[in-house]
Amino acid sequence: MTPRFGISTHLFHGQRLDRAHLVEVAAQGFDAIEVYATRTHFDYHDPAAATLLAEWLDDTRLGLHSVHAPTTLGFQDGVWGTSLSMASADESKRRQAVSEALAALGVARIARFPYFVVHLGMPTADAAENSPAAATRSLEELGNASAAAGVTLALELIPNALSRASRLVQWLEDDLELPGAGICLDVGHANMTGDVMEAVETCSGHIVTTHLHDNGGGRDEHLVPGQGAIDWEGVLMAFQKVGYDGAWIFELAPAADAPAVLRRAARARETLERLLTFEY
Repeated sequence: MTPRFGISTHLFHGQRLDRAHLVEVAAQGFDAIEVYATRTHFDYHDPAAATLLAEWLDDTRLGLHSVHAPTTLGFQDGVWGTSLSMASADESKRRQAVSEALAALGVARIARFPYFVVHLGMPTADAAENSPAAATRSLEELGNASAAAGVTLALELIPNALSRASRLVQWLEDDLELPGAGICLDVGHANMTGDVMEAVETCSGHIVTTHLHDNGGGRDEHLVPGQGAIDWEGVLMAFQKVGYDGAWIFELAPAADAPAVLRRAARARETLERLLTFEY
């Protein structure tokens, strides 16, 4: 099977998403996109925005692989707005985060996509924003809504106690009934929390989609693969060993010169393609 590669619109996060961004992605040979649902970037509350997105996808022949649930109310000029945590112990904050997530999931009524990527809590040790009980309530609601929409819920591996590899498997196998749900194995985040290959093995059988980006192990840098410390040959071999055959989605840091980053990403994709198709 030919590997399928996509780009998260996180790369354009500080701008209003438009057709030109998709044209740039397609021009660099990528197959699909993941839309990062932040209202300053893509107004998922507006059906007209979803209709335009569907038209742009048709024009560029890109697939809409996934939508990333909102993590913030805005992102402009490099500044993050109010954060959204579906694991907040503050019930009003939790409800707001779930409400925004459900609005983003509603894009599927107009522009179909197979995977809905969600964060459980925040990448921080703040217990008030990472409550297991609050996360349980949110997941039950999102699981039902995703199933009704015909979309697979994908819990992302992020650096907090709720979302490390073993904990995500526990959510899916022991704590909740989420038929069809799976894991978004974020390679960059896994590198920050331990051994990436071990994380892939731990999540075996549950990985439904990915985020690819690099870092030095300490900070969440969202670099192009190959620009950090990750052993990509070992990581891809680990994915192959567990039978993962889904899409590979680059989630790169917002960049002022996004076309230049896309060109570097295309070269990195070629390297990863060679690794994935090499017969040992």
